[in-house]
Amino acid sequence: MSARADGYRRPDFGPQAAPTPMSKRPFCITIATWSQDQEALHAVRFEVFIHEQSVPEDEEWDALDPHCEHVLARDERGNPIGCGRLSPDGRIGRMAVLATWRGHAVGKALLTYLLDRARQLNWGVVLLSSQTHALDFYTRAGFVAYGDTYIDAGIPHRMMRRILEPATGKPSVVPLHPCPTRRDTLAAWARRLQECQHRLFIFSRDLDPGFLDTPHIVLQLRHLALRGRGVEIRMLIQNPESVQRHGHPLIELIQRLPTAIRVRVPVEKEDLANPAAFLLNDHQGFLWRQLGYRFEAQTSASAPGRHAELSGYFDQVWE
Repeated sequence: MSARADGYRRPDFGPQAAPTPMSKRPFCITIATWSQDQEALHAVRFEVFIHEQSVPEDEEWDALDPHCEHVLARDERGNPIGCGRLSPDGRIGRMAVLATWRGHAVGKALLTYLLDRARQLNWGVVLLSSQTHALDFYTRAGFVAYGDTYIDAGIPHRMMRRILEPATGKPSVVPLHPCPTRRDTLAAWARRLQECQHRLFIFSRDLDPGFLDTPHIVLQLRHLALRGRGVEIRMLIQNPESVQRHGHPLIELIQRLPTAIRVRVPVEKEDLANPAAFLLNDHQGFLWRQLGYRFEAQTSASAPGRHAELSGYFDQVWE
């Protein structure tokens, strides 16, 4: 590490921490939408509720789904393994984890993410209808049961509620997801871009050939940049001459949309020599490669601490 003249200390870009010790099987939590992720959400809920628990299919799918905020848990290959939703009436529901993934903290990660989102929405209380066998799980998460047991879809349930504290204090962390292959890293790029709403930061030597020049990633960036008012894509490029020399497909987009996509070159020698490459989105998600010329990466859909560290470094270099 090196200290700057203003006293700012650069983050240590050493190895990432291991995934949460509660689960040795890597997974990540991603934001989902009914319009784009219906197939994945269907797959988990069909297996858990309809196939495993014999819930009638016409009772599983309701008119709320298109209006809810959904989350998906995915394994290291991107396969859906769990899901949940926040409905407009202030409820958490449709919490499901595939049988082969139970006991690996997937349900806890999904619930933590949904509770954090409810706080961001300034909900003072959140409700859920718990199957009676899951009461202990929700009780450990701070929920309190109330009312009598009732039958829903042939399964005993009880209502539960939790009073939410304000969105302060240390944010929750979604497990880190290692990307050992180029295919894994490319899929993680796509997921982090899909989650992005308005702000995206990219630190790269030459706009990451093999990733940022692939057609579907270019298309995702184009859609984000064209989203309109409020979009801000910042790129710190250490070697813009290489980008220009190789005719990177993003050049045209950068030139066409200079208001949405802003590019700068680091000034300090240590920043120009930084071997890392990373992406930050506006949902506290990140993708980080210790060596930007290699494909191996670490990523998370929500890692507030690491996101803040990398964001602080990016802001210092940008300014």
